Amino acid sequence: MRDSSMLAWPKIFIPKVDVDIPHLTLRSQTGDIVFDGKSPTRLYVCGITPYDSTHLGHAATYLTYDVILRYLTARGSTVSFVENITDVDEPLLERAERDGIDWQDLASSQVDLFTSDMTALHIQSPDHFVPVTTVMPLVDSAITKMKENGYVYSVENDLYFDITSFLPNLPIPLDDALSIFAERGGDPARAGKRHPLDPVLWLSQRDGEPGWQSSHGVGRPGWHVECAVIALRFLNGENFLNPSGSLDQASIEIQGGGSDLVFPHHFMSASQAQAITGQKFARATVHSAMIGLDGEKMSKSKGNLVFVSTLISEGVDPMAIRWALLSDHYQTDRMWYPEKMAGYTQQVERVRSALSRELVSPTDGLIQTIAESLSRNLDTPAALSALLAWSDETIAGESATQAGAGELSRFLDALLGLAL
Repeated sequence: MRDSSMLAWPKIFIPKVDVDIPHLTLRSQTGDIVFDGKSPTRLYVCGITPYDSTHLGHAATYLTYDVILRYLTARGSTVSFVENITDVDEPLLERAERDGIDWQDLASSQVDLFTSDMTALHIQSPDHFVPVTTVMPLVDSAITKMKENGYVYSVENDLYFDITSFLPNLPIPLDDALSIFAERGGDPARAGKRHPLDPVLWLSQRDGEPGWQSSHGVGRPGWHVECAVIALRFLNGENFLNPSGSLDQASIEIQGGGSDLVFPHHFMSASQAQAITGQKFARATVHSAMIGLDGEKMSKSKGNLVFVSTLISEGVDPMAIRWALLSDHYQTDRMWYPEKMAGYTQQVERVRSALSRELVSPTDGLIQTIAESLSRNLDTPAALSALLAWSDETIAGESATQAGAGELSRFLDALLGLAL
């Protein structure tokens, strides 16, 4: 992989807006959390495992945190945004072997496609876009710290994390957790483990797989510790192993990702981060919902993924894709019906037509309505509905008494990322 500083896509220009907008309330895993938007915000979003193209589920997830970033920035917060790349993991290695290509070349090609899709969709790049392969010494040090704190034990040549003290925080029933853990890379039945849910921290090198030198032997990290380490290091600095805060303080403000990460990934990475620092990991853990296709779950195993790059290559306006994904609430599971894309494109064109008029309907009330809708856990459907109603009024001309819509255009770009 290339140096991590070269991986992030170019920063998207976000216009400045002079609008008084409300506090942001987000629906976290533990309840509603209010962000005043004045304090600095540390945002960590789980990134891709780069073995396939960016599909609409990916796009919807990263669009969610883009809107959160935009809102908090407009509110006055300095947002530090970090995203990882899981560029060594079983799915990547398995596909590379299946296709007869080098796993590093596969990862690089898919990262390139992902960043191209994110740019097209007007999604802001992270301040740090960090491949796991570039932080092995940090992972090594973090595992050593967890071992010193009493959370690490060995099974043969592999290291495991003792999850026992964190089980009261388990977000789902234990029986469900055991089943999901087995489906998503865990090994609950392995002999020698203290608890079936204990996740691997360091996997000793297997034949034909890559490995890195460490004080724990040659191998590679488990999935969960990677995110814990990248979030802590790049959002809290070089002294992340020895913070000065207490348990009731959070290491970061927002941990984000899709709802498929609730368990095991977010639970495990948050537990391991706390085992490193002695602090709660995130003030808010926010999840975006899943997208299906024509009544079925969208997944690689079903072969029914809709890829962003395919839509764009077919001539679909990226802003219409963004609009379509904003049309449903980010925490509501939804279906994607390709035949609806033409309708979303027409809606975007209606708004563009209204914004281009010399005289438009008054915009101050609309701007406040959109801001208030977004402040309520990103109610983007309500925001877009208000915008469409304003567009229809403007096009009808009956209340079009205001000259120009420049302020509204900048506001839509700044908070919704709709560059229309």
